[in-house]
Amino acid sequence: MGWFGRRRDTPPLPPARPAPPAPRPGGAGALWSDGFGRVGTRSLQTLAVVAVVAVGVLGVMQLTLVVIPVLIALVLAAAISPLVSWLRRRGVQSLLATWIALLTLVGLLTLVVWAVVRAVADQWDDLAESASGGLTELQDLVTGLPFEITDQQISEAQDAVQGALASDAVGAGAIAGLSQTADFVAGFFIMVVVLFFFLKDGPRIWEFLLRPFEGERYERGLRVGDKTVQTLGGYVRGTAIIAAVDAIGIGIGLAVVGVPLVVPLSVLVFLLAFIPLVGATLAGILAALVALVSLGPVEALVVVAIVVVVNQLEGDLLQPIVMGRSLRLHPLVILFALTAGTVLAGITGAVLAVPIAASIWGAVQVWDGPATPARFARQKRPETV
Repeated sequence: MGWFGRRRDTPPLPPARPAPPAPRPGGAGALWSDGFGRVGTRSLQTLAVVAVVAVGVLGVMQLTLVVIPVLIALVLAAAISPLVSWLRRRGVQSLLATWIALLTLVGLLTLVVWAVVRAVADQWDDLAESASGGLTELQDLVTGLPFEITDQQISEAQDAVQGALASDAVGAGAIAGLSQTADFVAGFFIMVVVLFFFLKDGPRIWEFLLRPFEGERYERGLRVGDKTVQTLGGYVRGTAIIAAVDAIGIGIGLAVVGVPLVVPLSVLVFLLAFIPLVGATLAGILAALVALVSLGPVEALVVVAIVVVVNQLEGDLLQPIVMGRSLRLHPLVILFALTAGTVLAGITGAVLAVPIAASIWGAVQVWDGPATPARFARQKRPETV
């Protein structure tokens, strides 16, 4: 027998028999093998995923006192982390740089609150007097409408409002307000503590969370973390710049018209600018109402015109330059995010919904993206063999 053949006297091999056909599934297995069965399988899997997400959302809603301060701390840390990095590059120790950034943020917030309280306290008497006169003018205008509204109906409405204010429901609401105030104070201290550690040890905390992963999964985690911080920080800083421009522009317009409480209204414009789509509208309505009550309908219309012009200039000129296209979401996505955030966590959820949605979209973009940025190279671990 040679290397590549067989002996001549060896009988020929029998022909190979064809493989028997695979048995067709029968019984219960046949019900899931066709197209309808596959659709049913995918439907059950989808329902299971939805159930897991629903349980997670319910758990988060039960822990809002912890979850919301942590999310706020994450957003603020992403926004002011460049200041900490800049101080470290200038030779400042990590702990000292963290304290400087944190105290600077707390100092700015304290200054804004003090300015608002001082302005309201100084102008409250004048505003109350102007409001009384404005309500009298509104009553005169109402009585001059084509349909009849009698003084008795107005008096009954005033008595109903006063009775509602003196009812037990107001007392229960005051007690609920005290409870919410206590929760706010506790959440604020949690936020400050978490913010301190995020600023000081943010990369180390993320590295600790990525310890169970190796190789490509670890690289993906680094990409997602880096993109999330970039997206949150860029969104908050850009929105803060736009909000400051809106507040200054509208505040100057209110001062020129002579509307009282210019500082509180400007601060309110700044805060409401963090709620996309509806924040500017709410700020304009409140400013116009103050102008209507304190000055009159003509001044209120002027205030509305000022708000519209400032918002149009901001949306058409400033926002594309400051925010960039990488952080811009479709208005429908923003609307869905605002609705979900408002339902889950009220005003705080509305403020946090859009940056969280933007960070999720950024994470999706880099899920299978390029290699890890250079600044994370020192944190990479060797792959296990």
